[in-house]
Amino acid sequence: MSNEKIESLVAKDDHWIPLSDLMTGLMMVFLLIAILYMVKTESETQKITDVAILYDELKNQLYLDLKNEFERDLTLWGAELSKDLAIKFKEPDVLFDTGKDSLKPKFIEILNDFFPRYLGVLSLEKYRDSIEEVRIEGHTSSIWGSNTSEDQAYFLNMALSQARTRSVLQYVFSLTKSIHQKQWLKEHLTANGLSSSKPILFPTGREDSERSQRVEFRVKINSDERINEILRSVKNEAS
Repeated sequence: MSNEKIESLVAKDDHWIPLSDLMTGLMMVFLLIAILYMVKTESETQKITDVAILYDELKNQLYLDLKNEFERDLTLWGAELSKDLAIKFKEPDVLFDTGKDSLKPKFIEILNDFFPRYLGVLSLEKYRDSIEEVRIEGHTSSIWGSNTSEDQAYFLNMALSQARTRSVLQYVFSLTKSIHQKQWLKEHLTANGLSSSKPILFPTGREDSERSQRVEFRVKINSDERINEILRSVKNEAS
């Protein structure tokens, strides 16, 4: 083999060695990027998991504090506390006259005792910044007059349930003397008339028209907003 051919082969080998190193380097870069992405994804997933666990524990603690505060009174008031942080006043004869939105004297007496203590629990430092909304929900049965269509009854009951929750909201707000607490209530306490959209049913599936007529105080924790903040942060960093 001539010297020229040997030099040509050596030159080719000198060319392929750095190209091979370059490909190896690129593979390492892509691998590093993939690892960093996986670490970041796992980190953000862990943050969301931590928030969910934190707020689940918070809800459980709030449930226990509400239970300890009101357990002895709920039966006397015809009320119940559920795990979803709703206190339900379930005796329609105590709450309002049929078709009316004025609070009955017995319900006023209950609210006088219940609401200041309820607000006292919710405004504790460990809860107040984690509460997104305190909903006063008004529920009716699907019944109206005998000559009223189903659709007409729904909207008439919607107006009635809204008027009733507004009456409750106005009254409990009047019980609050602290300016600080009033401001907190303005930001968090809402009145929501739901008509017959969430009836209570018998085991047979038929509507229990009496138990469907109720007023609920329901707490909504802001865990969803915290999780959405994390997701927005991830999206912004990726863009």
